[in-house]
Amino acid sequence: MTAFPFTAIVGQDEMKTAMVLTAVDPGIGGVLVFGDRGTGKSTAVRALSALLPPLEMVAGCPVNSARAEDVPDWADVPSPQVIQAPTPVVDLPLGVTEDRVTGALDIERALTRGEKAFEPGLLARANRGYLYIDEINLLEDHIVDLLLDVAQSGENVVEREGLSIRHPARFVLVGSGNPEEGELRPQLLDRFGLSVEVASPQTIEDRVAVIRRRDAFDRDRAAFLASCSVEEADLRDRIVAGRQRLATTESSDAALRDCAALCIALGSDGLRGELTLLRAARALAAFEGDGEVTRDHLRRVAPMALRHRLRRDPLDEAGSSTRVVRTVEDVLA
Repeated sequence: MTAFPFTAIVGQDEMKTAMVLTAVDPGIGGVLVFGDRGTGKSTAVRALSALLPPLEMVAGCPVNSARAEDVPDWADVPSPQVIQAPTPVVDLPLGVTEDRVTGALDIERALTRGEKAFEPGLLARANRGYLYIDEINLLEDHIVDLLLDVAQSGENVVEREGLSIRHPARFVLVGSGNPEEGELRPQLLDRFGLSVEVASPQTIEDRVAVIRRRDAFDRDRAAFLASCSVEEADLRDRIVAGRQRLATTESSDAALRDCAALCIALGSDGLRGELTLLRAARALAAFEGDGEVTRDHLRRVAPMALRHRLRRDPLDEAGSSTRVVRTVEDVLA
């Protein structure tokens, strides 16, 4: 099914920026999107796949290996051939079983041929791509624990039913949810590099624009996609160029000190906040063609990199986003 174009999404600039930054630097650590129903959360994730540059991978490899020598021993790939294929974007549905996520014994081959073979799961399909979880705050605890282990190690380990399988499982985790339906476990929340908040458009003009574009897309998808093709191609080219510039984008000692000062002022736990803030600012600089991280880049990415890392302050009724913006203005004044 054809996805709605990313560039045609009205508003939601912070969410779109966060998605683009993970495309420029997948090492940022994923995006968590919380907001009202019907605000384009799922639409943005599925639209992003059309903007991602293709990957070189071995045809038929269940874990999307880049080279023939990286294909796992258990994979049945008789004549490895490297091809270009779209970056995988895999949905992890609610109620999914652990076997479906990690992989399990191939029952059909076991019964028909008497062979003990491994049937890969969703983690294998998502390797080198994106794993998307809608309503992530409703995910069962044992699946959350499993994802935490894999996100930490970058490897999926299956030890059951006489199988002993290991394969790479490195992906950008994208989750979306409605805060009214429950909070996310702190351990999983901390695994996301960026966190954004989305809301329904508050002006008549924006709402009319949403309705007009969605109606045009539903009535004639081919024509609507064609009308967005130039903007989509331009954004895709900018993402590719940003990836190429990323390694040469500089981060001065002053920028590092700003990152540390912000996180100390906010009281964020650990050092993951500083590291994510720096990576996100560098990705933004590379995307925009700037050779060095500046305070402007830090200001713009600080809310999405830090708002979900703050300790609760019972004496401060301001939301986390307001606290970050206020602290950024104080520290980087």
